[in-house]
Amino acid sequence: MFHQQSYSWEEDDFQLLSGIEKIGHEKPNCGQTYVMYHGTTRTNATAILSEGFRQSANGMLGRGVYLSRDMKKASRYPINTPDSERSVLMVEINVGNAIAINYQGHPCQKNWHDRRYGEVFDTAWCPPNCGRTMSGMEEDCVWDPNRITIVKCITPTPLRGRRD
Repeated sequence: MFHQQSYSWEEDDFQLLSGIEKIGHEKPNCGQTYVMYHGTTRTNATAILSEGFRQSANGMLGRGVYLSRDMKKASRYPINTPDSERSVLMVEINVGNAIAINYQGHPCQKNWHDRRYGEVFDTAWCPPNCGRTMSGMEEDCVWDPNRITIVKCITPTPLRGRRD
């Protein structure tokens, strides 16, 4: 019988620099710097560490870099990838001008960064439990990858003697 190794995604304790905030469930404050997380494969994490982030071609909020202030959410990505092949990049980001995309069919859902449609936003935010994300967890999309500073790469720790 095959048993898969169990992993822990506990984040190392760290001291936040002055002016940087951690998770909250409210809309990010415009101009505030936050700690966020990006879940990816270990291979992609290595590329991002050396080359920086690139916008995804598309997604729920259109083009951009998808992040979350929730480590638990980021640690689930990419979906259908074993924990042993995942990494989470902890980043700091000044969200700039942020907009809440808090319901299905929001008029700015995919054009929040395009001045042809009105006010331009740097970050789009989906609040937890708004019906926009399957996980029910918050999600952020940042238009400009240059706003993102990588702090560290987090990998899961195998739990000793425990197999599921």
